[in-house]
Amino acid sequence: MVKRDEMSVIQERIVPGGAEVRHYHERARQFFYVLSGELTLEAGGVTHVLKAGQGLDVPPGVPHRAQNRSGAPVDFLVNSTPKSHGDRVDAPAEK
Repeated sequence: MVKRDEMSVIQERIVPGGAEVRHYHERARQFFYVLSGELTLEAGGVTHVLKAGQGLDVPPGVPHRAQNRSGAPVDFLVNSTPKSHGDRVDAPAEK
C-alpha cells in the first residue's frame, strides 16, 4: 500500500489458527488496525483481542506476535514508522 523509507503500510490476512513468529523491531513503531475479524496480538507480555475498528500501538523493542484464534480470517493493516523491512528480530517465546 505504502512503501517509503520513513513509513510503510501493509494489509495482512491471517487464516484461522495462523500466527506469525514472535519478534520485535529495533527502530520501527507499528500500529495494527483490524479491518475485519478478530486479531489476537501479544505485545510486551500482554494479550490483546482486537475486533474490527480497533487498533494497538507497538513501540520499537517490544516483542509481539499477531495470531488468529478465531474461526474466520482476520484482515488488518500494519503501519510501520519508519519502515519495518530489514528491522525484524525474532524473539524467544515467553515462558
